[in-house]
Amino acid sequence: MQHPISEEAPLAAEQQPAGPSAGPSAGRTTDGAVAALADERVDHRFKALPPDAEGLTVGALAAERRNLFTGGFTTPVLALSAESVEANLALLETYAERHGLAFAPHGKTSMSPQLFARQLEHGAWGITAAVPHQARVYRAHGIRRIFLANEVVDPVALRWLAGELDADADFTFACYVDSVRGVELMDEALRAAGASRPVDVVVELGAGQGARTGARTEEDCAAVADAVAAVSTLRLVGVAGYEGEVPDASPGRVRDWLRRLVALAASFDAAGRFDALTGGEEILLSAGGSAWFDAVAEVFADVPALSRPVCKLLRSGAYVSHDDGHYRHLTPFNRVPEEGALRPAFRLWAQVVSRPTPEQAFVNAGKRDAAYDLDLPEAQAVRSARDGSVRPATGITVTGLSDQHGWVRTDADAELEVGDWIGMGLSHPCTSFDKWQLIPLVEADGTVTDYLRTFF
Repeated sequence: MQHPISEEAPLAAEQQPAGPSAGPSAGRTTDGAVAALADERVDHRFKALPPDAEGLTVGALAAERRNLFTGGFTTPVLALSAESVEANLALLETYAERHGLAFAPHGKTSMSPQLFARQLEHGAWGITAAVPHQARVYRAHGIRRIFLANEVVDPVALRWLAGELDADADFTFACYVDSVRGVELMDEALRAAGASRPVDVVVELGAGQGARTGARTEEDCAAVADAVAAVSTLRLVGVAGYEGEVPDASPGRVRDWLRRLVALAASFDAAGRFDALTGGEEILLSAGGSAWFDAVAEVFADVPALSRPVCKLLRSGAYVSHDDGHYRHLTPFNRVPEEGALRPAFRLWAQVVSRPTPEQAFVNAGKRDAAYDLDLPEAQAVRSARDGSVRPATGITVTGLSDQHGWVRTDADAELEVGDWIGMGLSHPCTSFDKWQLIPLVEADGTVTDYLRTFF
């Protein structure tokens, strides 16, 4: 399968509008915090980078525009296609605009402040987090609007959050609550921290019995909302959930659950539960992973008129790199191809280090380098060690991973020898990014134009 690394320039784009429901500069990163990443020194901490680049700053190395294959990089090396990343960023921007959605992509996918900055430039409302550590990374790089899709009951994390909110009037934060006990713990911790600003919360509706987190019934949600109303440290601003956990998910089941979520928002509004909102503040209504955002767009298009405007917040994160496995099969664009198509951006290059039989080979990449929790890597291309030519990986299949080796089965007549590089597509972005601290961003001809820093 042909899979160009990229034909575009590095991640550099002009500022663009912040997107639906975002005030001026609401989600922007602090330019200096992201720019400072280029000042980090290259050394042994970063896999695959050229040994002779030791001591250079990341920015200086990027300016050299080395070639991934001939510029001194060691194998294995993970590359991201600049063209594919840029195309994916643009596609979700236009998709959200077309459907009247605000967009807070889940940052846990990449944990890359440079990509956060690009997502914000492409209209993102803010960045979603899963745990407080991720929020700390976001704040260190200037993210001003964070949606944390989990209940936070750690008193140390809540003390830090209270300090951030008190110190920065422009910092906007909201997180889930799904239990009366959680509300009690949050209130206790925030009062102990002397918080002067209430923490905004949304009640999480669970996706069904046996699903993940979230209050299971509308009555449970109401009890949580009552608990929030009884304390001064929290403020109810909306409802949310994750449709990806709907049991035996199908388009019909997912839409039914999303309609329950919309109805919950409407019932809360009718009961005056959002009366703490002031001025032009909107009710938050949030859902949307990477598998069902078409259903979210469809159901959220029919939200009834409430007492104030509604911010319909989508949170999909895997789109930024997409993949060659799990999300290639699950992406909603398979169901709505007229709306566009995401492009897989990952390619892991590894070198054949052993060819013991005509049917077997081993490469020097394993579980420490490649995602393997959902699918094994997919062999796509071979680069000859003799002349640098690239050909399809015909008759070559990755069958297993050890810690540092990839097991490869080959047809008896497959053209492959020790020293060749195999380019592999990966499945599941979230467990691909987290194995690499500095990832080359690469053009189609192999030119490395930038390096993406991750913080896991």
